[in-house]
Amino acid sequence: MPVLAAIAVLAILIVVHELGHFFAARWQNIHVNRFSIGFGPSLLKYQGKETEYALRAIPLGGYVGFPDDDPESSNIPLDDPNLLKNRPVWDRAIVISAGVIANLIFAYFLLVTQAGTIGYPQIKYEPGVLVPQVLDENSIAAKAGVKSGDIVLSVGDQLLGASPDALLKLRETIQNSAEKPLGLTLKRGEETLSVQVTPQLAEGKGKIGVMLSPNGIQDRRKADNIVKAFAMGTAEFQRVIELTVKGFWQLISNFQENAQQVAGPVKIVEFGAAIAEKDAGNLFQFAALISINLAIINILPLPALDGGQLVFLLIEGLFGKPLPNKLQEGIMQTGLVLLLSLGVFLIVRDTFNLAVFQGLFQ
Repeated sequence: MPVLAAIAVLAILIVVHELGHFFAARWQNIHVNRFSIGFGPSLLKYQGKETEYALRAIPLGGYVGFPDDDPESSNIPLDDPNLLKNRPVWDRAIVISAGVIANLIFAYFLLVTQAGTIGYPQIKYEPGVLVPQVLDENSIAAKAGVKSGDIVLSVGDQLLGASPDALLKLRETIQNSAEKPLGLTLKRGEETLSVQVTPQLAEGKGKIGVMLSPNGIQDRRKADNIVKAFAMGTAEFQRVIELTVKGFWQLISNFQENAQQVAGPVKIVEFGAAIAEKDAGNLFQFAALISINLAIINILPLPALDGGQLVFLLIEGLFGKPLPNKLQEGIMQTGLVLLLSLGVFLIVRDTFNLAVFQGLFQ
């Protein structure tokens, strides 16, 4: 059930994105002949008065199709003013950017809804950083004597106080201390003990093979009324936007170091399933986070994405005429192939990294 819940979240977000394009076009009376979730062969299909609605086999997104893309299969004259290509640049820009806008609006109202219903999780911090899991019995930490459930009170001569900065301080110290001995003071029940670890260099960072999380008691903060719900939702929306933009900037500016952290649909579903299993209420924030990520990814000026099409429109607006159709089609097709190839690669990589598959090769 948690896996199905995570898959449902992704499917809903894709539908929301494509509905943004669809309604922006229909609102302007622009002809739409296809509305598709997924790519490849159709699994389910329904032909409406003008639009074909389809669910397709490859769940790596979706698309809204226009008669402009397939004029031979349409009875609409090529000079029809309601064809997308015959509309002014501004009208087309609204249609292309509407998917991104829909994802952002949807994320905002998800966060407002969570604030007004179940509230946001918050932590009452206690000293130290929790080690919820030692990842491998042969890891650096395990060999040094660190166990799941331990609380790290200090690293070297740095005390880890009761604050959200404690986790960042410990993580950064470990990552910046590859092949250098570190002393950790641990609390285990009522016992306090000291161990020494030497982080191993992996992917350009020091690692000791543990998961880390804030130490404290978690409860929920809920809005008392609808006004506070909107205020809390707005603040959380702004926070998630800022964190997401910072994350993308770190990925782009240090791509070689952070490329391994890029996740595909399988990893996202795995992460969402873990959230749903632990606390289904957090799926609101999970869905909002993924929706915002989809919006930012789609607005990037890359071929086959909404941002790439907006670049074509910007060039047309600046120079008064579009790039040649063959050039645009070549760029978009190349981008689509690369995008699908990346999607397939991430699916295969993340699938084989799942615990169930790891067990098959041990």
